[in-house]
Amino acid sequence: MSEHHPRIRVYGPADYSVLRDSLNLCFYIRHPHQEIVRGVLHSLETYLNEVGPGALGTYVDHDGYSQLLDDTGWKHIRREMLEDEWPGIQLYDNDSNRESQYGFDYLGKPLGAPDLNNEPNASCMVSFWLPTEYLEEHGPNHVRELALQLAAPLPFCFGQAGLAFKGQRTRIGILEKIRELCFRYPGMDIPEPSWHSWHLGTRVRGPSWLTFLGQPVLGELGGAAGLRSRLSSPGTTVQEMEGERAVVTLGPWPDAGDTEQGRTLPAYRELARVLEPWLYNETRGASPDFTAEDLRRWERRFLD
Repeated sequence: MSEHHPRIRVYGPADYSVLRDSLNLCFYIRHPHQEIVRGVLHSLETYLNEVGPGALGTYVDHDGYSQLLDDTGWKHIRREMLEDEWPGIQLYDNDSNRESQYGFDYLGKPLGAPDLNNEPNASCMVSFWLPTEYLEEHGPNHVRELALQLAAPLPFCFGQAGLAFKGQRTRIGILEKIRELCFRYPGMDIPEPSWHSWHLGTRVRGPSWLTFLGQPVLGELGGAAGLRSRLSSPGTTVQEMEGERAVVTLGPWPDAGDTEQGRTLPAYRELARVLEPWLYNETRGASPDFTAEDLRRWERRFLD
């Protein structure tokens, strides 16, 4: 365990990782896919230039099968991104890699089309994964600069970057394991970007190490200056970005906290109180391993 986050490693058959500590960077964009696809491809190129082209080795085809991400695979991905109105892209490590470390997901939607008249909260979504080993090797300033570069071409309404549980939650026992850990480490997110791309709308999720705010929430807060005036925790900064956007940074490092050690992350709690009027509340059914009461308690972990 590092000073800032626990080392979580749960392995399944053949020693494949089914749950680990990780970093997730995710952005929700309320613009049609065709208006943003060039920006998304630019962010993907930035990510690949940073982590290396070999970090991603497989993609998931339309039938749900893993395929080799070779030159032919990349041509298929770029063609789908540029030509499909509803691209659903999932890129991962090589199948031979027992540790799931890197990843890129994108769900594009033709927002404004008649097919989406009954989905008022739909967004396009782009998500990147980094292992915590990357953070430890390169340091938080480098990770923050990368996050800003990824965010720059994306006209997001909301985004976040920070520590997260990365795992195969559909496997028996994994959600129960997450439940055992998430209340102890409140700074670790449980991201479900695919689901939230249909339901988040213009609302926000709980604070992360980096919380990206666009319109309309940032405007309703009085812009970057108005937001800055509401935050006083040591180490919290608000940086204005082009396009009426801003990013809030909660301290020099992403921090999981540890309620058993009294580390309750007061800066995260302060930002949660500021964002509470716009906070997204989960509406779907819970499971025996993570009840509705658990879900509500976790969503309000920085408020109650």
